[in-house]
Amino acid sequence: MTVNALTLRGLRKAFHGNVILESIDLDVTQGEVVCIIGPSGGGKSTLLRCINHLEPLDAGIVLVEDELVGYVVEDEHLVETGDRQTSRVRRRMGMVFQQFNLFPHLTALENVTIGPITVLREGRRDAEQHARTLLERVGLGQHADKYPAQLSGGQQQRVAIARALAMRPSLMLFDEPTSALDPELVGEVLQVMRSLADAGMTMLVVTHEISFAREVADTVVFMEGGVIVEKGPAAQVLTSPSSVRTASFLRSTGTLSLRAEEAGARP
Repeated sequence: MTVNALTLRGLRKAFHGNVILESIDLDVTQGEVVCIIGPSGGGKSTLLRCINHLEPLDAGIVLVEDELVGYVVEDEHLVETGDRQTSRVRRRMGMVFQQFNLFPHLTALENVTIGPITVLREGRRDAEQHARTLLERVGLGQHADKYPAQLSGGQQQRVAIARALAMRPSLMLFDEPTSALDPELVGEVLQVMRSLADAGMTMLVVTHEISFAREVADTVVFMEGGVIVEKGPAAQVLTSPSSVRTASFLRSTGTLSLRAEEAGARP
């Protein structure tokens, strides 16, 4: 029996009575690339934060492979786990945020090694060797000794990707990783993400880059108003969406023709 890389069932999250996520179900298989698209404010970023338990759930469960994230079952009830247990499961997920969140006083190499050394208890020599390999992988081997202020935004985001990979995750979460970048720097980050997809990394990507989703995603999820409106194979959702709302959104981004929208998408 194949175990999903990620399983979401009945996720619900509200802030001050305002429902942000409602009845979210999703399965992500090993090696699958899932892109989540939709208008701003639709709950996409909150979903990622709930998956890695940066935000506790109001209802539902998250399973990474076969293990609950943030909770254990006791007497048929879910009980929130302590920080140590939550962190242990969370380590299976690499997270890349909109902002780079690098330590400004550490070099690129030090930013990538700090997690493995302090959390995974790796030896410094092994951690640095792995970090240099990852920096080479994201095209920054020659910048290992530079500080974040000496790097462009695109380079900083690539360091952030290398930092997440240094923890050896089985799943990578990307929260609009190019949204804070100048347009000319977007391509270099997307190219790194393409290479990860080509290498078989399981990825859940919140993005407004529809062309990237079309090229890389196996599955596309359209979210609006805190619910999944439509999900399916990327070619189907991005070319012949079944929902009128998905079609309208894609048309507003210039990635779907009016003819496709009129081809029978349902409300």
